[in-house]
Amino acid sequence: MKYQEIEDQQLIPLYAKRGISLERGEGVWVYDEQGKKYLDLMTGYGPNILGHAHPAVTRAISEQAGKLLSCHHSFYNQQRGALTEKLVSIINAIGTGISLNRIFYNNSGAESVEAAIKFARVASGKSGMIATKMAYHGRTFGALAATGSDKYRTPYAPMLESFVHVPYEDIGAMEAAITPDIGAVILEPIQGESGIRLPYPKYLQEVRALCDRHGLLLILDEVQTGFRTGSWFAFQQSGMMPDILCISKALASGLPAGVTAVTEAVSQKIPKGTHGNTFGGNPLICAASLATIEAIERDDLNTQARETGAYFLAQLKNLTNRNIREARGQGLMIALELKDKCTPYVKKLQDEGILVIQTGSNTIRFLPALIIEREHIDLVIGKLADILG
Repeated sequence: MKYQEIEDQQLIPLYAKRGISLERGEGVWVYDEQGKKYLDLMTGYGPNILGHAHPAVTRAISEQAGKLLSCHHSFYNQQRGALTEKLVSIINAIGTGISLNRIFYNNSGAESVEAAIKFARVASGKSGMIATKMAYHGRTFGALAATGSDKYRTPYAPMLESFVHVPYEDIGAMEAAITPDIGAVILEPIQGESGIRLPYPKYLQEVRALCDRHGLLLILDEVQTGFRTGSWFAFQQSGMMPDILCISKALASGLPAGVTAVTEAVSQKIPKGTHGNTFGGNPLICAASLATIEAIERDDLNTQARETGAYFLAQLKNLTNRNIREARGQGLMIALELKDKCTPYVKKLQDEGILVIQTGSNTIRFLPALIIEREHIDLVIGKLADILG
């Protein structure tokens, strides 16, 4: 137990501990130090998209670790080149006339958003940006300014200037917020942190059209939705493209990775040498990311996410309990909103060997691995039915 005491006494206490120590994982399961297993529907808040210790990813990491871990961008590298080619291909799979064919590598979702904000400012020549209320874009300073929740913003106020927040799904409010200083719009195709809020079907297309009418850049934050909603990216189900795309969580199956993809037009306006980092796009992360993408392709896991997610959502909607307000989601990004506070139910599920995420005061968020099977979902539904009463 000494290491638990060390964490409690020597780490800055920013996180609410769950009271257990996880020591290993395999597939959709994780195990604590006593050997008790838990069905993992958190996946580390999204990154472990293929579950734990996936053989192909583990092999790719091991092989690359024995060759070269780090390679600065001043040198070429085969793994980085291969991943870049693959990313450009899957990002532009639907073909809408806009092509995101330039990639910048970083190390996290917040970093990918920070880069997007900087790139949008320099490409548009304007500092103003429209974001949405209840959005979550990260907790570094630029990303935090775009985030629409006072819970994260207030302790670190004042925020960066020039961000305007409007209600999600309100095109009229977004258009009314446009001033000569506004150069871009940033939003999530599905709001994750606020409780898996899906917009109405034409929303993203309408935002795209609004940006085109007013000459604004559109940034889509797919840090949480990427690889999870039944397609490579959630925007691909809306038949539109952004000008800048942020990718992170699931990209490298749990290792720290981030990408900011932009159009050629945006890329040409970014002055050489004005942005960068040390670790982004290193060979180890690129090898893990390639293995992740190849496994999703080989096992057709986007289709599985659609089908298994639809089954999961249908089973949640079939639960009959007066405490349930709504079940919603897309692919394997799902929420169950309750009328009461959900903390007791999250704790009871953990006691029963199921790990889920609490979002807000009354919403349970499910972010399982793409490899989850119906038998696992049936186990969750049965436990939920018992716990909800």
